[in-house]
Amino acid sequence: MNVIIQKTNANDYFQTEHITREAFWNLYKPGCDEHLVLHNIRKSKSYLHELDLIAVSERKIIGHITSTKARVVDSLNNEHKVLCVGPLSVLPSFQKKGIGTKLLNYSISQARKLGFSGMILFGNPDYYHRFGFKNAKEYEITTKDFQNFEPFMALELYEKGMQNMKGRFFEDEAFTISERKLIEFDKKFPHKEKQKTDTQFK
Repeated sequence: MNVIIQKTNANDYFQTEHITREAFWNLYKPGCDEHLVLHNIRKSKSYLHELDLIAVSERKIIGHITSTKARVVDSLNNEHKVLCVGPLSVLPSFQKKGIGTKLLNYSISQARKLGFSGMILFGNPDYYHRFGFKNAKEYEITTKDFQNFEPFMALELYEKGMQNMKGRFFEDEAFTISERKLIEFDKKFPHKEKQKTDTQFK
């Protein structure tokens, strides 16, 4: 399969939100809110067009990834710039074909070119460890609520790039979703049934 990774343009926004919804529906929770997160990211000050990327095969968009500006705040209230990765989405019918790998690897290479020293995400450790992501506690980084858990991971983009980056991680407010706005936003998409899920990762 020939897959091209390229920047997203405004005409692709709704389609990538639909792909995100399809990929995450009933995966970690009943329904999905990741597509609204993506929608909100593009209206935020943390948005980076250079890291809003699509995977295209035979002129069809089959996957998407974005990374946004975030920060780690240390005990002296100094801010360290990092990236927050996600959502990363591949249409269910194209999953397990290496498309997510292509998207993430390209995103990592572009992040290095932009001069970022680290990337942080919340995701499935079994998937992201293969790209070098480690539990963020290894860098003495916690969530903004002072927590650490396996799905909270970080990646150094160059050697010792995060060695002085100890503190609390703050992502953009675009990741905070209200149920009311989600219900309204979901009306733009085809109806899907919500199901209970026991998946532990978020």
